[in-house]
Amino acid sequence: MVEILIAFIAVLIGGGIGYIVAKKINDAKYDIFIEQAKAKAKAIEYEAELVLKDAKNSVLNAEFEAKKRFEDKSHKVQKEYSQKMDELSRAEQRLKDAQNQLSVEQRDVQNLYDESVKLKNTYEQRLKDTVRVLEHQAGLTQNEAKQIILKKVEESSRSEIAHIVRKYEEEAKSEAKRKANFIIAQATSRFAGDFAAERLINVVNIKNDELKGRIIGKEGRNVKALEMTLGVDIIIDDTPGAIIVSCFNLYRRAIATKVIELLVEDGRIQPARIEEIHDKVCKEFENSILEEGQTIVMDLGLSKMHPEIVKLIGKLKYRASYGQNALAHSLEVAHLAGIIAAECGGDETLARRAGLLHDIGKALTHDFEGSHVDLGGELCKRYKEHSVVINAIYAHHGNEEATSVESAAVCAADTLSAARPGARREVLEAFLKRVNELEDIAKSKEGIKNAYAINSGREIRVIANANLINDDEAVLLAKEIAEEIEEKVQYPGEIKVNVIRELRASAMAK
Repeated sequence: MVEILIAFIAVLIGGGIGYIVAKKINDAKYDIFIEQAKAKAKAIEYEAELVLKDAKNSVLNAEFEAKKRFEDKSHKVQKEYSQKMDELSRAEQRLKDAQNQLSVEQRDVQNLYDESVKLKNTYEQRLKDTVRVLEHQAGLTQNEAKQIILKKVEESSRSEIAHIVRKYEEEAKSEAKRKANFIIAQATSRFAGDFAAERLINVVNIKNDELKGRIIGKEGRNVKALEMTLGVDIIIDDTPGAIIVSCFNLYRRAIATKVIELLVEDGRIQPARIEEIHDKVCKEFENSILEEGQTIVMDLGLSKMHPEIVKLIGKLKYRASYGQNALAHSLEVAHLAGIIAAECGGDETLARRAGLLHDIGKALTHDFEGSHVDLGGELCKRYKEHSVVINAIYAHHGNEEATSVESAAVCAADTLSAARPGARREVLEAFLKRVNELEDIAKSKEGIKNAYAINSGREIRVIANANLINDDEAVLLAKEIAEEIEEKVQYPGEIKVNVIRELRASAMAK
């Protein structure tokens, strides 16, 4: 028991000693921490003082630099201001000098004018004195002497006057020609864009603009493949529901338009598909132009022709010259040449053949170098066409003299066709189509007997049934026809609609 008590006391004494020792150690660590914190605080304070000092120095430097730049700028502005003021002063001085000089010159001019007036008065007085002396010596009045002198002057100056008149007439003609050429050049440059836009592009209509992205393709592959395969320029812009196909070659442009329409309709647009559709459309067009040529040859009653020439005849459908369709022009020349040759005792069939082939070279001008006359002549020589046909080809542009009635008929017919009013402003087929559309629109209304498009399609005359339509309805009908024409027909200028209502009564006297 005693041992236990001793042990317990020893434990208590040891615990107390340990506590005291631990407390001493903790107090020592606490003092160390305090000292370290004080040292860190002093270091931070020192760094802050350094930063503050640097900031003050930076501010002072910035202020110095700004002040220096301001002083430099002020000095420069002041210098420029001084220069401008000096220049202004010099300009004012020059103006004053000029004004003074002008005043001096005005005084001199006035003096000269006064002197000239005095001299004029003196001259007139002396002239009167001289005239009185001459009248007295010659026994003639002033008017009689004047008439004699004027007559002599006129006789002596007639040739000189004629020369002067001729000279100025030639100068006027030359100047008029130069101005006319300039005006034509200006007009050509102004309207070239409109003409090109009208004649050299086709517009492909699409259902929605989403198809434009598919036509362009990834990274533009599809549109590049289209342009390389078709040989045309394809313009895809912000125009809603439309793609523009541009090319000088009507044939390639027509093929490209058809290919794009088929691709849009099919929906499968990819390079391999493009080539497939292009080959298919090319074959279809070749067959169609061959059939077109064969039909024309048969309709004109001509003998057998080489298939290549027949194909080129059909290809003329896709060639235009000065806005005139080459095939329509050739057909027109063929018919006119046949009529002229028949009246002059020539071979009508041969004249039609020569008229049809006189511009055959135009089907080759997009593919080969040279004029259409040379190309057409060489082509017909190659396929052994009649000598009259070859002569007509060269003669219609003056390369050769016409050696037969048929060749002369072709030359005359070509001139008539080209010079016909409207021939080279609007294709005949388009004009007839517009006229028919106007008449069809008018005839589609109830109570209309007949309708006639007159005045080159600028006016339509509508004959109404007087029993079915009264005067008030006639006014309304004219307005309805005009509105429908505006909606459905494309035309230049204005179209006048005349509705005629007339009631006629007739009887027979026996």
